[in-house]
Amino acid sequence: MSPDDPMPVQKITDLFAERVKPPPKGRVEYFDASFPGLCLRVTEGGVKSWCLFFRIHGRQRRLTIGKHPAIKPAQARREAQRALEHVREGIDPGELKRSRRDNRLETFGDLVTEYLERQARPNTRATTFVNTKGDFDHNILPRWRKRSIASITKADVIALIDGIVDRGAAVQANRTLGRLKALYRWAIAKDLVPSSPAAGIDKPTEEEDRDRVLTDDEVRWFWRACQVEGWPYGPMCQLLLATAQRRSEISALIWQELDLERAQWTIPRHRAKSDREHVVALSGLALSILRPLPRYSDLVFSRRSEITPRGFSKAKVRIDTAMLAAKRADGANDSIPGWTFHDLRRTATTGMARLKIPPHIADRVLNHSAGTIKGVAKTYNKFEYLDERRDALEAWGRFVEGLIATAPRGTNDGQA
Repeated sequence: MSPDDPMPVQKITDLFAERVKPPPKGRVEYFDASFPGLCLRVTEGGVKSWCLFFRIHGRQRRLTIGKHPAIKPAQARREAQRALEHVREGIDPGELKRSRRDNRLETFGDLVTEYLERQARPNTRATTFVNTKGDFDHNILPRWRKRSIASITKADVIALIDGIVDRGAAVQANRTLGRLKALYRWAIAKDLVPSSPAAGIDKPTEEEDRDRVLTDDEVRWFWRACQVEGWPYGPMCQLLLATAQRRSEISALIWQELDLERAQWTIPRHRAKSDREHVVALSGLALSILRPLPRYSDLVFSRRSEITPRGFSKAKVRIDTAMLAAKRADGANDSIPGWTFHDLRRTATTGMARLKIPPHIADRVLNHSAGTIKGVAKTYNKFEYLDERRDALEAWGRFVEGLIATAPRGTNDGQA
């Protein structure tokens, strides 16, 4: 069927694409009322795919954009618009697609590059894209970059994920597996691969909501361990505790975001997980961490402006070891329960609650998109509580300074 034949025309919505039934025989093409030439092809086997009919050099052509539900209607229209831009330039997008598949996407590294630029970068937040790219760069590509796409098997995926678990990063293994599955869903939808080697593989660990908070003694041992660790991870982790901000935001911190004279850090919208600019007051404790740091590049915690720190897993092992040594130096020989870097953020929040900081102020400090003020009150309450947030972080900073300056109690029951 072509646009010149009798055809069903439909405003194709997410709901329509999801619910449309397959024909009893053959296939049917539903042409989009809002984008001429774009259609959703549905086969009797229930396969749904997006096609674009266009004319170039006097001939009618058809381009397969990809399969639904991997590609939703809005994305199909964007892909169709890009294809028509090529047509206006005299380039056949079908030939271009075949050329890319035949000439560029020979290796797994080629496939990842195409996925990052055509899917991940335009369709995810900047911080999500950075984390996605970093995961591929550090956990996957070193093993598979030069492998042919067709050579990657389910056994390869299992070995990769098991290796991440074996190094003590089971949650990271979950993330890596999820990103591989997303990559292959996209590649299947774009007809770049026939199937996914990650299909049917379960997450290696179940993740539960955590409530781990470092005790007062653990905060003191953590601080001493960070001093042993040194730059960049030592002060970086101390800043996590002092500011209660996210690891991704601190690891990519640049000097231009800091105003040390005004004691203020402005996280731009494109770097903030909540997708809005966030001003962080720098307490005396935070300033004491930042002011002595060397300036090797625009990035506060890297020698090179284009590379953010990525060795957190190894740094965590070293800090754990130094914490245990600090604990034993204080006369205690038992182990320290497991904790994560994100637990530092929870520790700071819990500490502010101990200091009687109101929950809605703590929410603003954390830059939570959904806090304690909800509904109509949230709509009308646009006050940013800048002074209150500064007071909260100053109080928390003084509290931590008091902890790290005190002698050990020899117990492990004080909650920070």
